[in-house]
Amino acid sequence: MLTPETSDNGKRKSLHGHWSSRMAFILAVTGSAVGLGNIWKFPYIAGQNGGGAFVLVYLLCVFLIGMPVMMSEILIGRRGRRNPVATMALLGKEEGSSSHWKWVGSLGVLAGVLILSYYSVIGGWTLAYVFKSVSGTFTGASATAVGAEFSSFTSSWWKLALCHTFFMGLTVFVVARGVERGLEKAVRFMVPALLLLMFTLLGYSINSGHFGSGVAFMFSADFDALTWDSVLAAMGQAFFTLSVGMGAIMAYGAYLPEETSITGASAAVVIADTGIAILAGLVIFPLVFANGLDPADGPGLVFVTLPLAFGHMTGGTFFATLFFVLLTFAAWTSALGLVEPAVAWCVEHFKRSRAEAAVIVGSVIWVLGFATVFSFNAISGVTFFRGTLFDNIDYLTSNVMLPLSGLLITIFAAWVMCRNSTSEELGGAGTGYRVWRFLARFVAPVAILFVFLKAIGVLPEMSGG
Repeated sequence: MLTPETSDNGKRKSLHGHWSSRMAFILAVTGSAVGLGNIWKFPYIAGQNGGGAFVLVYLLCVFLIGMPVMMSEILIGRRGRRNPVATMALLGKEEGSSSHWKWVGSLGVLAGVLILSYYSVIGGWTLAYVFKSVSGTFTGASATAVGAEFSSFTSSWWKLALCHTFFMGLTVFVVARGVERGLEKAVRFMVPALLLLMFTLLGYSINSGHFGSGVAFMFSADFDALTWDSVLAAMGQAFFTLSVGMGAIMAYGAYLPEETSITGASAAVVIADTGIAILAGLVIFPLVFANGLDPADGPGLVFVTLPLAFGHMTGGTFFATLFFVLLTFAAWTSALGLVEPAVAWCVEHFKRSRAEAAVIVGSVIWVLGFATVFSFNAISGVTFFRGTLFDNIDYLTSNVMLPLSGLLITIFAAWVMCRNSTSEELGGAGTGYRVWRFLARFVAPVAILFVFLKAIGVLPEMSGG
């Protein structure tokens, strides 16, 4: 196993290099956090759970729960400067506890691998729909035709496999090039490009004639529609949208320069991630309402409803193409964060080159991805527990592994690590540090526990405002 080098001041140095600047780190973490869920899930659940009332609760949850967990993960990563497994083992011993904390790091890395195994398949869909949009597949198509196109695509295992392979190939190519030449160069291009595409589509949406309807759907505050289940949904979305609990933030934190403020960088990421989610709603729903369509949950909104809307609007082919390029960038930057912890572990543990590790890990994920590919066609009739094999992998990672990992990481940072260690990473023991320590010790763990128990069905439905 490789040992981290130390700098002149005795601090550990990452074996994989460092981000060249604070902005590079913010772009990388924002890219990891902004994914397909930002584009369809947040706008939809906001509209269905009280609009502006839900957004208000969500913002409180992001800053009171999501941000403290993110800061915990970053400070652990920078303190250890190794892959999440080795970092947790090393700091566990240094803080007078146990090296068995490595299993928490392992849980996050494994969750990232499993998530990417199906996320890559969905990412492949976005690639396919870029080409479908360019070719004018959706121009003037009826609802039946668009739905049939989606069904035909997902029922073909070889088409899904081909797109999955191409998407994983793109991900492995970037990660294999390292932190500065690969990850940083990619996010410096893709995240600003994503924002440019988003604002271009926003202009198109504003001119759709139904922008006010989209704004009303998302932001009209209906506190009567805000139930306890809505609050739990906001808590869950705040936790999951920031990509915490899967090792990505910890791995990226290991490459963070010493002089960078963790608090400031975390706040910037939270604001950017939330802003993009809100922008997505302002892009999507006016187009949906302009065509007299109902907002639909999940992949149906992105791959059926929106192509139908674009197909009947002026300039729809061009803007549909931009939209699916946007989705591809969002999926790709998230995929980089999901695979990085496992690649870093492979480099350090097996003494492999960066390129070799990327190919090995990417190949494992590629093979695992066929469980999802076949879940939509060849073995779609094989169901158990939560549904298809894909449904079960999704449930296991999202509802069990991620909240459990995030909970244990936060407990480790706030309860196991000593004040000197955490305050040193967070820039002193001032007011900001005391706020983080209180939230990370008491508020975030309790909230995550509630989300976890609700997700696995232990807590009953809590209706009522």
